[in-house]
Amino acid sequence: MRTAAASGLYIHVPFCLRKCPYCDFYSVTDLESAPAFGAALEDEMRMRKDESGWGGHAFGSLYLGGGTPTALGSRLIEEILDAARRHFFVLPDAEITIEANPATITAEELSGLRASGVNRINIGVQSFDDCALSFLGRMHTAADAMDAIRLARRAGFNSIGIDLIYGLPGADESRWAKEMETAVAFAPEHISCYMLTLEPGTPMENDRRAGRFQLPDDDMAGRLFLAASRGLSDRGYEHYEISNFAIHPGYRSVHNSGYWDNRPYLGLGPAAHSYCDPVRTANIRSVSGYIDAIGAGMLPVETSETLDAAQQMMEAVYLGLRRAQGISFAAFESRFGVDFVSVFEDVSDKFAAQGRMVVDEKSCRLTPEGMLFHESIAAALIDRI
Repeated sequence: MRTAAASGLYIHVPFCLRKCPYCDFYSVTDLESAPAFGAALEDEMRMRKDESGWGGHAFGSLYLGGGTPTALGSRLIEEILDAARRHFFVLPDAEITIEANPATITAEELSGLRASGVNRINIGVQSFDDCALSFLGRMHTAADAMDAIRLARRAGFNSIGIDLIYGLPGADESRWAKEMETAVAFAPEHISCYMLTLEPGTPMENDRRAGRFQLPDDDMAGRLFLAASRGLSDRGYEHYEISNFAIHPGYRSVHNSGYWDNRPYLGLGPAAHSYCDPVRTANIRSVSGYIDAIGAGMLPVETSETLDAAQQMMEAVYLGLRRAQGISFAAFESRFGVDFVSVFEDVSDKFAAQGRMVVDEKSCRLTPEGMLFHESIAAALIDRI
């Protein structure tokens, strides 16, 4: 049984074979510096263990994200995982996840990943429709995505997650239902459904602003979200967080749950974030800058912020409302010394009357309809802090 209070270890692999036009995560497409990155990464591990106190943490999850971690190949991934185990106490039953692009998956690589201890794989399917994949600028086809899931299962992965993106131009409920039916047919243990959101400065957002396409309106976006919530729930998946579904609680993402539960997490690599109450830091957002800082014997930290009590309370409300279980009144009072009901009762009761929130004697939580308005509901509660 994994320790509930265990920390999370995140390793950002900042390499992609090709940059997707909607992606705002930090990555580069030149893999020439990958070996130097691997060496710098182990040096950062050593420095974090010795200088930042992370050597005293027990890690219940290790997550290799990106970028495209599988672009490094299973041999370098194995070296990274071995280094992490040498420098940190990674629990024997830790959840070890790797993000994978279907275009970079082979049977040989998957076998290597399993042999190195990776026990969970999250495959960036995004869509089972070739036209949608072309619009998203993905390198793989729908057939590649299906083959990747099959290969992962054959390689021995019994915890497979897939990502889907909805809300593309021309989207409707029937197309989205077909996507979900295809996904469920492969019986993945975890499904993440993300609304296409375009960040300023991305090529796709520039195209949208230039009028080259239109995204669905808010009404259609809401219908698609509710179709996912109801459709996947009807097929046996637990809608445990706004964007996430698990076949049962044992397959919830341990690592991501740590973010929502306020557990400490250490981020390694360029642009990675770390948090240990009340301090949050962010690493340098540059592969070369990261390698240079490590080479100079410095931690590659670019920004650091110490959260005050009000900021921590705001985050607890915001993140708590993302989870289906909502906010526990007892846990909130234990952490902040504040009676949740006395501060927020009139606001929560208003949303309960609208059918957007359920309030009982122990907690408050959003209904699926309420999750559509998570941002505005959280803001209304945060205004009381």
